[in-house]
Amino acid sequence: MSGEVSRPGSDREIISTRHGLFGNKGSGDTSGYGRLISPIPMPGTMSRPFGGYFDEIVDELEAGLARRGIAFDDAVDKVVVDRGDLTVYVPRTHLLPVAATLRDEPSLRFELCLGVSGVHYPDETGRELHAVYPLRSITHNRRMRLEVAVPDSDPHISTLLPVYPTNDWHERETYDFFGIIFDGHPSLTRIEMPDDWEGHPQRKDYPLGGIPVEYKGATIAPPDQRRRYF
Repeated sequence: MSGEVSRPGSDREIISTRHGLFGNKGSGDTSGYGRLISPIPMPGTMSRPFGGYFDEIVDELEAGLARRGIAFDDAVDKVVVDRGDLTVYVPRTHLLPVAATLRDEPSLRFELCLGVSGVHYPDETGRELHAVYPLRSITHNRRMRLEVAVPDSDPHISTLLPVYPTNDWHERETYDFFGIIFDGHPSLTRIEMPDDWEGHPQRKDYPLGGIPVEYKGATIAPPDQRRRYF
């Protein structure tokens, strides 16, 4: 897309440092990259101009929220342009009105939400769990993302089904794998793992392997109990 910009690394905030290829702790690192040390950056707040049609989206969102009696600074935590994508971070209290504005305003018309993905940043204190919503405007052929961050100690976000009903199973999957609780969902149950499964397998603090698997009487040890590579 012509006009897109990507902000330099100086705008990034380092939230933690990863040790090893997968950041695994307390077990044998069989990846061969146990000595790899890399920072974990998060994009910081951007300022206009964002580039391309991104400025128009943000301006129209601000105007649409004002028509609903909502201040932009209350409804939006920050705006980020990174790697050619626009992400609008919103507090969970304003997710529904922001999403409805993006869907309903004629100049925006983001009719399609492609689901919700969970992300776990265990070292981002107070914002450990993120829910990311990719949006697409078929009318204007545009894309963007909404992102909400909540603490691990209170992982509640309003369901987006009143605005985008097709998010039903996506929210169940994100709950299943990350433990984010979508308040108001009509049937928030596991969708991939068994109902009695303990924990949420895609969190970064979930054990890597660690589940004995038995084949015809022979037990295969979990990865963290096998041989070590140095």
